[in-house]
Amino acid sequence: MATKKALKTSIVVQSSGREITDKEIIASVKKAWTEETGKKVGDMETLTMYVKAEEAAVYYVVNGTDTGKVEF
Repeated sequence: MATKKALKTSIVVQSSGREITDKEIIASVKKAWTEETGKKVGDMETLTMYVKAEEAAVYYVVNGTDTGKVEF
């Protein structure tokens, strides 16, 4: 029996001539959150992101309480 390979996925957001990948968004959010809170990435339990392409921004919620915004 052949083993099934994991599906590799990627998301690219395009807006106003700009382009950003899901990996870049997550890295930006992690950096912003750790700098703002002084906490470590390992302290993240949940991360919800809202991409607002018309604003070229991502709003995020970490662990259900910490919020912020990063621009792309």
